[in-house]
Amino acid sequence: MITVHHLNRSRSQRILWLLEELDQPYDIIRYQRDAKTNLAPPELKLVHPLGKSPMIEIDGQLVVESAAIVDLLCTRFAPEMIPERDTPAFLRHMELMHFAEGSAMTPILLNLYVSRLGDAAAPLHPRISSELDNHYSYMNSLVRASGHFVQDTLSAADIMLSFPAEVAMRQGRAADFPALKGFVEMIQSRPAYQRALEKGEPQDG
Repeated sequence: MITVHHLNRSRSQRILWLLEELDQPYDIIRYQRDAKTNLAPPELKLVHPLGKSPMIEIDGQLVVESAAIVDLLCTRFAPEMIPERDTPAFLRHMELMHFAEGSAMTPILLNLYVSRLGDAAAPLHPRISSELDNHYSYMNSLVRASGHFVQDTLSAADIMLSFPAEVAMRQGRAADFPALKGFVEMIQSRPAYQRALEKGEPQDG
């Protein structure tokens, strides 16, 4: 049995989605963000020193970092979700797996944090906005005619890129990046996505 340490309104939601797509049984240990600070609770640090989600327990081991978790689960349960090695598609897959939590998340997180600084953050907003545009535009350009990234069926890269793509939509960028809009609409319509949402965010709708 796989156990997911799941923080509400977090990137661990896509791990639940992946497990639903894989039709793998799992347990959820739930953690709630602090209502005032929106930060993860200290209980997560009892599981891992970083105190972050997602984390999974599998085969008696604790695994952290979204890309590592997605890669592990796909390799074991759905190797078709990872392109064949030594192909251009596999190289793009590797790039995007790291891009999703590296380059793409940097301006997203900066935007979130500086939004709480009020007028003091004004000098930073143009640069952050420029970087958001740059990264969303890059993602938009990579969406294939099938609506997916890398492959024409659901892949590990789609799982990873779902979070920054959904952030772009929540920021009201649908008209600016129509391919990303189509990607988000496509994944959110999947039955496995809907099941994961019901399990992961029951209090948030």
